[in-house]
Amino acid sequence: MVTPLRPGLSLATAAGAIERAFSLSRLPSVAVIVNSPGGSPVQSSLIFKRLRQLAQEKKKKIYVFCEDVAASGGYYLAVAGDEIYADTSSIVGSIGVISAGFGFEKAIEKLGIQRRVYTSGTDKGQLDPFLPEKAEDVARLKELQSDVHDAFISVVKERRAGKLAAADSEVFSGAFWSARKALEMGLIDGIADMRAKMRELHGDKVILRAVPMVRGGLLSTLRRLPSMEAMVAHPASLGDDLVSALEVRALWSRYGL
Repeated sequence: MVTPLRPGLSLATAAGAIERAFSLSRLPSVAVIVNSPGGSPVQSSLIFKRLRQLAQEKKKKIYVFCEDVAASGGYYLAVAGDEIYADTSSIVGSIGVISAGFGFEKAIEKLGIQRRVYTSGTDKGQLDPFLPEKAEDVARLKELQSDVHDAFISVVKERRAGKLAAADSEVFSGAFWSARKALEMGLIDGIADMRAKMRELHGDKVILRAVPMVRGGLLSTLRRLPSMEAMVAHPASLGDDLVSALEVRALWSRYGL
């Protein structure tokens, strides 16, 4: 069974296909394709846990195959595999946490716009992009990021125990590498394509059956944009989809894709 995991996924959209893959497979293995530059750490964790739960329940081994990118949340998904493989040109790693935004307080000042924020709770408006940045808010964000990063590191160390061959300061720096460098560091187990590896394991007559999943990524986001009629009735939805598409595009662009 072949289940592709792409950006923009959640457990809700992935669970059905993942469970079908494990149920339909007659072999002691399931192949999972990962092609993701990252995303929600919570959803990555939930999908990771579901993959491991099913592997144990069904007594099957998971082989993960990285396509263009398996980075950040994408690599979190990859370590659900008992073995991880990639193409020579794949990008792997980025084991870190990022939060990006803009500061608009000077721009609105020039335009003569006054920002009005009313909260109940002294920290409710922290990191508002239209207000000056506060050092204590940044410190709190970094503390939160550190907690998430530590959880990510723990999962990678557990799943790649005895395989990591580089210093923690390098592996968990948030950097990303080509597949050959990732292999040297122990982040993956080899450079191979899915069909060749599955034939090596199960013979030339093995049949790879794809299990479809809800599509994610920039193109499908754009395809879901409302029609002209829907735009009139629900103008906010167009803005939401455009922002989502731009965010996904920014994730891919970070890796030069």
